Amino acid sequence: MRQIAANVFGFSGWMMGRAYAIVDADGITLVDTGLQPAAAKIVKQLAVHGYRPPDIKRILITHAHPDHIGGLPELERLSGAVVYASAREKPVVEGREKSVYPPRETLSGIARLMAHDAELQPGTPVDAIIGEGDVIPALGGLRVIETPGHTAGHLAFWQPQPQQIEHHIPAKKNAALEPEIICFGHGSPLKNNAAAALQTFARRVANPTEKET
Repeated sequence: MRQIAANVFGFSGWMMGRAYAIVDADGITLVDTGLQPAAAKIVKQLAVHGYRPPDIKRILITHAHPDHIGGLPELERLSGAVVYASAREKPVVEGREKSVYPPRETLSGIARLMAHDAELQPGTPVDAIIGEGDVIPALGGLRVIETPGHTAGHLAFWQPQPQQIEHHIPAKKNAALEPEIICFGHGSPLKNNAAAALQTFARRVANPTEKET
């Protein structure tokens, strides 16, 4: 577990997906849970810093692909944490619908294989439905932003104070937020010139034929 920003930590040690821990006085908020084997790794890495599963109070789900909810059943069982997800992702998290993926031709590697073999995931009850403008009681107030695209019910979480966290950012909608730090669902967090990089990406998405100057 490595520190990304004040009270924000990232986990490591698995091939797909990312998960993050927000540490507050009342306990820990997890953002996503990785694949199923990641649950044990999250517990182990938290233990190194003196935390036990019951210290996990909230689990926020960005979207219901297996590499983001695979560890959820075990972590919820161990911690009793409140599980948050969007209304569109709820039936997948609860094991009542299959994961929905972008078109297979846009995917590669393991993601393409997972999309081909999509099946019902082990269900975990969603305790709280969240959507645009809701505020999670973590990191001084973590605002929910609906970011459909990767999945229909995809969510991002935004902290507008100087200690900023963003998860799974769509280009145009959130570029105006000018984040200092971006924590992705895949790949390493972006800590240097994050706002400029996001704005550049947003322009490229909006104008894919525009040449870089």
